[in-house]
Amino acid sequence: MIDKERALQETLASLGSVIVAYSGGTDSAYLAFVANRTLGDRAVAVTADSPSYPERHRQLAVRIARDFGLRHQIIQTNELERPEYRANPSNRCYYCKLELYTHLSRIATGRGAVIVDGNNADDRGDYRPGRQAAREFGVRSPLDEVDLSKDEIRALSREAGLPTWDEPASACLSSRIPYHSEVTDEKLRTIERAEEALRALGFRVFRVRHHDDLARIEIARVEMARAIEPDVAAAIVRALKDVGYKHVSLDLQGYRTGSLNEGLFLRPT
Repeated sequence: MIDKERALQETLASLGSVIVAYSGGTDSAYLAFVANRTLGDRAVAVTADSPSYPERHRQLAVRIARDFGLRHQIIQTNELERPEYRANPSNRCYYCKLELYTHLSRIATGRGAVIVDGNNADDRGDYRPGRQAAREFGVRSPLDEVDLSKDEIRALSREAGLPTWDEPASACLSSRIPYHSEVTDEKLRTIERAEEALRALGFRVFRVRHHDDLARIEIARVEMARAIEPDVAAAIVRALKDVGYKHVSLDLQGYRTGSLNEGLFLRPT
C-alpha cells in the first residue's frame, strides 16, 4: 500500500494543479487529503451542493476540510433544472456529472488545473454512466490509475486519521428513486428525512428506496435482526410515516448497492 500511496503522490505531482471533485466520502476525502499534502495550494477540493446531496454529507465534507486544512470551495449545481435528469433515465448519473463537470471545468480552466475524481480500482466494470461525462471532460482518476482498492483506501485513510475511513458507501439521494419515476425536490427531501430518522434509531448501513407512498428499506444483514424487533420495527414505521410514507416495508435481501439497477440490462461503463 505504501508503494501505491507513493505512486499516487507522484501521479498528482505530475498533474501540477488539481481540482478534486470532493463529496466528503471515503475515496474523495482521501484523494483530497493526499492532493493537499502533495500540491499544497495547487490542490482545491470542490464540493457540489445540490438538492440530491444530503446535508449530512455536506457537513462532513466541511468538517474534514477544516480539520485537515484542505483548500475547499462549495459550489451550487442545478441538475434538477435539467429535464433529462428529472426524467430519471437509466443513465441519469451522466446528466448529473455533466452538470458537475461543466462547473468544475470552468474552475479548472481558470487555475490551469486538471479535474480529478475518487473512482478507485474496485469501480472498474461497475455500471457508472457518469464515467462517460468524466471522459468527455478529461477527468482523471488517480486512485484507479495506481490500482488502489476500496479496502486499501480505507486502511490508508485510517492511518492518516481521516474519520471517513469506515464511512459507509454513499450515493446521491436520487439513487433511491426507481428509474423513469421523476426526480423532484419533494421526493429527495422525504428520502433524506427518512434516512436521518433511521440513523437516529441507530442504524448505520441502509437505504430507503422511494416507491411513491411506499418506503422499501434495505438494511445491512448484520443490522436486520434488530430492525425486526417489535419495538424497533414499530419505531421505524412511526418515523417513516411521520415523514410522509403510507407504507413501510423491509427488503429481506438486505442492503446492496445499485439495487435499482437489478431490472436493467447493463454494460459496464
